[in-house]
Amino acid sequence: MEKHVVVIYPHPDDESFGAAGTITKYREQGVPVTYLCGTLGEMGRNMGAPPFANRETLPEIRKEELVNACKQLDVELRMLGYRDKTVEFEDRREVAKHLKGILDNLQPSLVITHYPEYAVHPDHNAMGAAAIEAVRLMDPETRPTVWAQAISNNHIEELGRPNIINDVTPFFEQKMDAVLCHKSQASGILGQFQENWSTDDLNEAAKKQLGKEAFYIWDFGE
Repeated sequence: MEKHVVVIYPHPDDESFGAAGTITKYREQGVPVTYLCGTLGEMGRNMGAPPFANRETLPEIRKEELVNACKQLDVELRMLGYRDKTVEFEDRREVAKHLKGILDNLQPSLVITHYPEYAVHPDHNAMGAAAIEAVRLMDPETRPTVWAQAISNNHIEELGRPNIINDVTPFFEQKMDAVLCHKSQASGILGQFQENWSTDDLNEAAKKQLGKEAFYIWDFGE
């Protein structure tokens, strides 16, 4: 069993869409989970459907949604305070040092983050790279395992099959509850899933899209 799991993603809702089933599994085992969220997603384009947010109100709305989702998932939340859509322009070494300080304090056995260059969004790629660098800087004897999540269309072709494929359908209700906490984002994203799977059944489309959570075990080559 893991000792402590730390999830590092850049945006509110990354934790719910990307890893809520895995998080729920660990919480049901009694494993503490901490989410280090990089930004408030304040530059996001989704404003709810029908829209209920605007550029001025979105940061506070997404912060509240994030807090609610983390309560739903029963995880500790730490907000890192970076600006949405600018993580790629931060000094990666400084971000890595920031993350390492937190990891040194928490001493997790597992870190979950995005796989750099295969995570579609520049913030995903940059935060994933900084998280992996932070772990690399830790003592090799005690550093946590890293699970890196790739979501680009070409990731299996280029990286092979993921090492970890978690069927999270047993935890799907909890995952959807967390996803739906992100009201400003969920309807637009779930609507895209329905289009992808050509179905009117939202739950069916969501389960097909989100029912498995896959990760690569990062090889530090040491």
